[in-house]
Amino acid sequence: MYLAEKIAKAFGSELGKTNVQRFSDGEFQPNYEESVRGCTVFIIQSTFPPAENLLELLLLIDAAKRASAYKIVAVIPYFGFARSDRKDRPRAAIGAKLVANLLTAAGVDRVMTMDLHADQLQGFFDVPVDHLYASSLFVPYLKSLNLKNLTIAAPDMGGTKRANAYSRFMNTEMVICYKTRKKANVVEDIKVIGNIKDKDVIIIDDIIDTAGTICLAADMLVKEGAGSVRVCATHPVLSGKAYQRIQKSKIKEVIVTDTIPLPKGNNKIKTISVAELFADVINKVYNYESISSNFIQ
Repeated sequence: MYLAEKIAKAFGSELGKTNVQRFSDGEFQPNYEESVRGCTVFIIQSTFPPAENLLELLLLIDAAKRASAYKIVAVIPYFGFARSDRKDRPRAAIGAKLVANLLTAAGVDRVMTMDLHADQLQGFFDVPVDHLYASSLFVPYLKSLNLKNLTIAAPDMGGTKRANAYSRFMNTEMVICYKTRKKANVVEDIKVIGNIKDKDVIIIDDIIDTAGTICLAADMLVKEGAGSVRVCATHPVLSGKAYQRIQKSKIKEVIVTDTIPLPKGNNKIKTISVAELFADVINKVYNYESISSNFIQ
């Protein structure tokens, strides 16, 4: 609701009327309080924890289908379970594929999302996917900082493609942080590949979860001679001790979007809203217009 209201306002419309009936045992039943027959319905819901957010989205898709909606578009600014995109250990689930199957089974006709953890997740769907990039929001802000010695950094080997896109677009150098893990969310060591001496480094990532990696990377970069370190990350999951780690780290600024709601009070976090971008793309999709102009990356 927090982001849906912003997107509706940017679109120049009001949110449709829905209601969620809740039972004493915790079950809930969403429904529409106005007719959607023959309509193209855009359902806006990020699927961050708790899992009820995903289930509510599925139930609203099913309700729209049963109410004879013409088309159903799931607008999922943050696509949860995206990190479970492969079978990386024996007897593991591929959660992202399961969620894609659930959305299709519920009756979705199109999916709109932003900065998937891996681009190939689009192939998990049998319906069209509009994959937006936060780079169209971050790049203008980074340019406005007028940093003299700007260098883009990938926080790990998996983030090199994303960082390289920023580096090419902004015509800057790129460095890579190589990390080793003991276990999930626990980084053992980080080393930098490239020159960072007196550079204003921007670490580019899609998700900040526990903030362990970026804080360790930032402290290491400053220790190795970087002039300043900032972080751009689309989805601020920020679980566990993330806020405390960011506050204590050498990071000058963390730039994120509002795909996930954040509490106020951390002076190092700068939030850029995705509402106008999604409103523009929703308008173009509804009117069958090209959305390629919205892509930087």
